[in-house]
Amino acid sequence: MTAVTHDHRHDTGGEDRVRPRSLSARLRVLMPLLGEHRKLIAVAYLAGAVHQLLALASAGIGAYVVALAATGTPAGELTGWIVLLAALIVPLAFFNVADSVFAHVAAFRALADTRGKVYAAFERLSPGYMLERRSGDLGSAAIADVEQIELFFAHTLSPLAVATTVPVATTVALGSFHWSLAAALVPVLLVLASVPAWLRRRAETHGRELRESLGRIGADSADTFQGLRELVNFGGREQRLKLLRREGSRLAAAKARHGRRSGIEYSATDTIALVGILVVLVLGARLVAEGELAATAFPVAVVLAAMSMMPVLKVTEVARELSVVAAAAERIVTLIEQPPPVTDLVDAGPAGPITPVVRFDGVGFAYRDDLRPAVEGVSFEIRPGETVALVGHSGAGKSTCANLLLRFWDVAAGSITIGGHDVRDFPTEDLRRLMTLVPQDTFLFNTSLRENIRLGRADATDAEVEAAARAAQAHQFIAELPHGYDTVAGELGARMSGGQRQRVAIARALLKDAPILVMDEAVSNLDAASEQAVTAAMNSARQGRTTLVIAHRLSTIRTADRIVVLDRGRVAETGTHAELVAADGRYVSLLAAQLDEESV
Repeated sequence: MTAVTHDHRHDTGGEDRVRPRSLSARLRVLMPLLGEHRKLIAVAYLAGAVHQLLALASAGIGAYVVALAATGTPAGELTGWIVLLAALIVPLAFFNVADSVFAHVAAFRALADTRGKVYAAFERLSPGYMLERRSGDLGSAAIADVEQIELFFAHTLSPLAVATTVPVATTVALGSFHWSLAAALVPVLLVLASVPAWLRRRAETHGRELRESLGRIGADSADTFQGLRELVNFGGREQRLKLLRREGSRLAAAKARHGRRSGIEYSATDTIALVGILVVLVLGARLVAEGELAATAFPVAVVLAAMSMMPVLKVTEVARELSVVAAAAERIVTLIEQPPPVTDLVDAGPAGPITPVVRFDGVGFAYRDDLRPAVEGVSFEIRPGETVALVGHSGAGKSTCANLLLRFWDVAAGSITIGGHDVRDFPTEDLRRLMTLVPQDTFLFNTSLRENIRLGRADATDAEVEAAARAAQAHQFIAELPHGYDTVAGELGARMSGGQRQRVAIARALLKDAPILVMDEAVSNLDAASEQAVTAAMNSARQGRTTLVIAHRLSTIRTADRIVVLDRGRVAETGTHAELVAADGRYVSLLAAQLDEESV
C-alpha cells in the first residue's frame, strides 16, 4: 500500500531538498517574495544612484575648491564653485532619504507579505507536516527568519545596484584625468568586490549553523515554557537547564565562528581599500611630478578613488551577513514551497444540496511506505442524524479514520464519500465547512471565551454565542467567572479545567452548525462530574447531525446508534451495544479490558 505523505526531515532548514550551489542562487529565491514591491526597489535604486553620483560630484568639487585655494586662486573665482556645492546639499539630502525610505517601505511590505505566506503555509500543511515539526522552530521561521531577510530587501538590493553603477562612473572620471589612474583602480575594485567569495563556503556553513541553532534553542525554550508544570512536578529543572545551556553553548560557538569569519572579511576589505587609495595617491603624485596631471586635479582624483570604494565596501559589509540571510531564506522558501499533504483536485464542489451520509468503502492508508497500514479495507456508513462510535485499542486506526474523513490526508486505497460524492471532489475549504471536529486535546486561544467560541462563526452575535454555550452546558460556569464571556482563557486555555475546555469546544462546534460532527475522545481523562457535563453537551451537539465518535468510555459508546470495532486497522465487528455484547467477540474483550483498568 502506498502512503500519500512525504518523508520529511525534522528541520525547517529543508535538508530533504537539494540546496542551490551558490550564495547568489540561494538569495535569488527571495526575489519572487518582493512581488509588486519591485517597483519601490527600482525607485530606491534610482534614488540611491543619483545620491551617490551627487555625492561624487560634491566630493570632487570640494576637493577641486581646496586645490584651487591651495594654489593661490583668488576668493572671487571660488564663489561659483562654493555656490554650486551649496546647491547640491538639498538634492543630496532628498535622494538619500528617498533611497532609504523606498527601500525600507518595499522591505517591510515584502516582509508582511512573506509572513502571510508562511502562516498560509502553516494552514495548508496542517496537520501532517506540522506534526513532524517543533512549534518553536516553526515560530522562529515565521518571526526571526522573516525579519532576517529585511537585510536583503532593504540593505542589499539597492546598494548592490548602486555598487555596479558608481564605480563605473568614477573610473570613467579618473580616466578623463589620465588613463593610468583608471587602469590602476579597476583591479583593486574587482579584488575588493570578490572578498565575500573567498570565504563563501565557510560563510554558507556558518550561516546555516547559526539559523538552525537559533531554531533549536527557540524550540527548546518554547518546550520549557509550556512544560514548566511538569519540570516542577518531576524535579527536572537541572536536567532542562543543562539542555538549554548546551544549546546556548552551540549557539555561542556558531556565532563565534560567524564572527571570526566576518572579522577576516572586515580586515581584508579595509586593507584592500587602503591599498587602492594608496596606489592612486602614489601614481597621481608621480603624474603631477612628471607634468602629466594638473596639480588641481590630483586631490580630486584621490577623493574620487576613495569614493569609488564606498559603495563596494557597503555591499561587502552587508555581504558578510548574507550567508545568514541565505540560510533564513532557504528555511522560509522551503516552508512556503513544501507540497501539502493534500491538494484540491477541483475548483468547485458538487452542485446542489449535499445529504450528510458518510461512507467508508474499503479505505486503506499508511503514514509512510515503511510502516504497516494504519487502516486497511475499512468499510462502514453513517446515515443522517445517526451516531457511529469507533472503538478499539490505541493504534487501531480510530483517529486515522477521522483524519481521512476531514481530508488531513488522502486515502491510499478505497474511498470516503459524503452524500455519494468522494471527499476529493470537494475543495478542502468546502469539505471542512460541512464538518466540525471536537478533538481530544482542545486548544483555546489566549483571548476571551466569547472569541474562542466565535471561532466557529466569526459573524455570530453575542446572543448566538450564549445560546451555543447553553446547549454545550458551558453557560453556567462562564457566567460565574468574574468577567463572564470576556474572561481570557489563558495560553493554551490554561485557566480552564479540562471539562470546561471541552464544553467551550463543543459550544464552538454548535455555533458552526455543520451537518457532520466528528468527536475524538471528547470525554477521555475527565473526572466523573466533568464527564457527565461534557456527555450532556455531546448529546445536545449530536442531535440532528451525522456524528462520528471516537470513543473509549463506555458511557459514550453505549449512546451510539452503532459501534464499529477496529482491530489493527481493520473492522473486526459492527453492531449496536447489545448486539456486540451478545456476540461475545472483540468488543466484549475491549469492555473487559476497560473495566479492569478502571478498577485498578
